[in-house]
Amino acid sequence: MKSGYMASKQITVGVGIPMIVVGALIALLWAPVEVELGETVEFVGSLIGILGVVFFIAGLFYTKEPVLQ
Repeated sequence: MKSGYMASKQITVGVGIPMIVVGALIALLWAPVEVELGETVEFVGSLIGILGVVFFIAGLFYTKEPVLQ
């Protein structure tokens, strides 16, 4: 049980949160500076942030043991 929790914590902390932070920084700091491709940079930053949220949520529910009922 503990190994499944550890893997989910690694996914959440190691992948989800950094992707959310990097996506937010790209969308909020880099996009306003970019003149020609500002909307595209903002979209990519938002997309990275959304994928980070998906990984974060997936990490919360991940277990190595199959759930059988």
